[in-house]
Amino acid sequence: MTEEPKLSPFTLTRSRIVLLILGALLLVIAISTSMGGINGYQQLREANAAATSALPAQTTSEGTTSP
Repeated sequence: MTEEPKLSPFTLTRSRIVLLILGALLLVIAISTSMGGINGYQQLREANAAATSALPAQTTSEGTTSP
């Protein structure tokens, strides 16, 4: 009887390729979530635009804005 040669631990099989792709996808999702996601980035841009175009309001010692 002939024996099949053992696969190397680094041989890329279908299941290993699928696991690598899923791991990369999980890594991208984790990085995106930690950075605030797409909505957080859009809100940051809008807040930056509003802050640079608005006049600075004077604040009183109580933390409220004066008219």
